[in-house]
Amino acid sequence: MRSGAAARPGLDGQGFIAREGSLARVPHAFRPVVAAARDRTADIFGERLHSAYLYGSIPRGTARVGRSDLDLLIALREEPTMGDRAAAGALDAALDGEFEQIDGSGTLLVSRAQVLSDFERHDLGWFLACLCTPLLGADLAGHLPRYRPDSLLARETNGDLAVCLPRWQRLIAEATAPGAPPGAVRVRVRGISRRIVRTGFTLVMPRWDGWTSDLYEMAEAFAAYYPEWGPRMREAAALGHEPTDDPAVLRSFLRSHVEELGPWLVEEYTRVHGVKAARPG
Repeated sequence: MRSGAAARPGLDGQGFIAREGSLARVPHAFRPVVAAARDRTADIFGERLHSAYLYGSIPRGTARVGRSDLDLLIALREEPTMGDRAAAGALDAALDGEFEQIDGSGTLLVSRAQVLSDFERHDLGWFLACLCTPLLGADLAGHLPRYRPDSLLARETNGDLAVCLPRWQRLIAEATAPGAPPGAVRVRVRGISRRIVRTGFTLVMPRWDGWTSDLYEMAEAFAAYYPEWGPRMREAAALGHEPTDDPAVLRSFLRSHVEELGPWLVEEYTRVHGVKAARPG
């Protein structure tokens, strides 16, 4: 453990993970996007909306024009319906089509009860309380505990990689098949590589004793404990930061990261932290 709470990255003076991001940090170029997202979210969901949040590079102040995506979390008072999900998808498509500043928009649609449930306390609850910036409504973080970078948090956030690997193989095959839609490779490269880096980081997070959302910092933290896998984790961080449209790169990534690094990461994660609790349903 690092000596002195003040030296721990991403933590407050008491050793809890400090909430990252704020509306004040949103870069000027992205403020029209955020304003449109806020107003349209309120219009679309009306009284069913409990609260809405930003997360990712835009509220952290590190977004790059034309490269970064807009990430929204919308919490409804009731369980989202298929119509709600269709409306959220239409909102994402409209924002992405209208604003050149962003490279895609993605909305995570949840219910208030889901966020505050026991099952999600150290996964979705932690995510909202520590990584999301309030945009609309009453902040649900006030109903959640403070979080430390411990083994319980590591297990419940990323202890389910074994479930992801076969699904990723299918998604990569679809994205690299003839006739795949434009941008499919880029989407898969970005999403899968970022998840691998985050999993590698949370594997070592309790020993590193801190928090960061920077992909390169995550990769270096991991590499300090598992240097033999360091080059592959750094490669994943680079692809997560600068995703490619090249199908050959994605096929190579499938072999080196999903089929080779992935199973090792599952085994080591289970040995160190255990497996994420199964969700109901």
